[in-house]
This record gives sequence, C-alpha cells and structure tokens, in this order.
Amino acid sequence: MLERAPSRTRRRAGFPARDVAALAELVRARVARKRARPLLVGLTGLPGSGKSTLAAQLASELRAGGIATLVLALDDFYLGRAARAKLARHVHPLFATRGPAGTHDIECLAALLDAAASGGELVLPRFDRLADRRLPPSRWRRLDARVDVLIVEGWLVGVPPLDRHALARSPNALERLEDEEHSWRLAVNRALAGPYARTWKRLDLLIALLAPDLDAMRRWRAAAERAMAAKRNAAGMTRAGLDRFLQHYERWAAHALRTLPGIADVVWRLDRRHRPVRCVPTDNRAGTRR
Repeated sequence: MLERAPSRTRRRAGFPARDVAALAELVRARVARKRARPLLVGLTGLPGSGKSTLAAQLASELRAGGIATLVLALDDFYLGRAARAKLARHVHPLFATRGPAGTHDIECLAALLDAAASGGELVLPRFDRLADRRLPPSRWRRLDARVDVLIVEGWLVGVPPLDRHALARSPNALERLEDEEHSWRLAVNRALAGPYARTWKRLDLLIALLAPDLDAMRRWRAAAERAMAAKRNAAGMTRAGLDRFLQHYERWAAHALRTLPGIADVVWRLDRRHRPVRCVPTDNRAGTRR
C-alpha cells in the first residue's frame, strides 16, 4: 500500500491522488477509534518540498469523507520582525532571521492544541510573510466548531534536537564566522529539545516528505523565491542573500534528512526533479502514538 513507481512525465501540480487517498484512509482509520480529542497529524519536510500542497490535498480528501479537518501552518506561528530583533539583541544576532527553532511562538501553538483537545474556540494566528510580521489578533481567524483532525505542517515538525557533541562542527561560513562561541546553535537546540519536542510528542501520526539532499532544497527554495518575486513584481532575494538565508537552515535540514526516516510513520520520497516517487508506511512507531 502507498507505493508508487517513478513517473517519466513532468511532475503535475499536486501529489498523486491514489497516494493521497491512501494517506486519508490511514488517517480515517485512526479517527475511527474512540477518541475524546482531535487526531493530531504532523506533516514535515524541508523548505520547498510541497508540505502546504499535500496538506491541502489531504484535508480536502478527508473533508470529502465527512472528517472535519483543519490545517495549521507552522509559518503562521513565526515571531514577527520586532520580536526577533529583541531576541537578536538579548540572545544572538542570528535570531533576527526567521526559520530555525526559537523563532516561532511555539507556546501559542501548544495553547491552540490544548483548546482543540478541550473542544474550546480556536483562535488561529496569521503571519504576513511579505511584511514579516504577525497580523494583529483582531485579524486572526476564529473557529467554534468540531474538529476531527488537525494537520500541523512545517519544516521543523517532528524534528528532534541534535546530540550536543554534533554541534561542535560548523557546517558553513555563517556559523563558523558569526557563531564562533556556538551560542546561537546551542540556543536553537535547547528550543528543539524543550517546547518544540514537547509539542511534537503530542502528534498521533507523522508524515515526512523527504528531499533527496540539501542541494535539492536549495534549488527548490530558489525557484520558490523567483516565483514569489514575479508574483510581487519585485526583484526578490539575490543569490548571495538566498545562500546566506539558507545557511541558517543547513545544519537542521541535514539533521532532518538523517533522522526523519527513523521517526516518521509515513515517508514520502521526492526525486531531484521534485516528483513524488515512493510513499510508504514505516515500522517506526506506526500505530503506537498515543
């Protein structure tokens, strides 16, 4: 089940309907068990891997079967530019750039999951990525309805902390020159080991989209940047600027590629041309989460 041979055609928009339907059936089977709270599904993958697209397809398939489904994007829980500037002053300058652990309001996400578990009103934050700020609460979405499934999608979802000894080596110039005392990487790792890990422990099911390597992430993120710039009719990020931006992700992205195959309940591999290749359930913890 959930296995697909590589296609020789160009990748179409979205993921194969057959595999999305199989994922939905897996989720429905979990929902069918007697539950007092929504099923919490994590959807993880490196930047540009297609998490938002798959989350939307999976949610649509579930809703078509009568399963009330809500998608939460981890991006909507980013701290805004001003809040990160405060972190940059008091913790480390590299926290000015959003992306790594510590640049999200993870406590806000945890509170929202608590509200969903208790059947309370859900207040959903919204983040304006172009303006790099969180929209005021008056513009947040409010939902007062039953939810059967919550899908949380984001590149850090389910990613565990690194072993402290693995933090000694600097993978790129950014960390080597701007984090000489290792204080930024240690702070990011503490966040992953603390509030992020406590949140990921609540997941009932983890689905991972796996890029073939970090070079694919760089190319996909560059393509996404060009598309966003064209949409905004703006210049967009320079090649040097994009390279610096992605160096904030490099250590943790490589760690995700190494560890997610041994953690996720379902692993969906992508090829270098960004085509979905193989989607299979693992024997890691399938059926054992909560």
